Amino acid sequence: MTSKQKQLTLYSRTYCHLCDDMLAALETLRSEFSFTVAVVDVDADPALEAKYDELVPVLVAEDQELCHYFLDEAAVRAFLAAR
Repeated sequence: MTSKQKQLTLYSRTYCHLCDDMLAALETLRSEFSFTVAVVDVDADPALEAKYDELVPVLVAEDQELCHYFLDEAAVRAFLAAR
């Protein structure tokens, strides 16, 4: 029986190359872990734009920020491997 997929949220911008890089880096972990990534455009929501503005990309899981700007592979691996 497979375990429930973990959900990651990537707060992003459409014109952000760092956002594209983080999403691509996440894809390299798919061979090891089962997870989904919801990509949310911060510019589409004034509250998110105010909260994350210059921090994007921001990767969040279960209301916990795992990393911003660049993928923290160790933090993401620890989250995906837990439970």
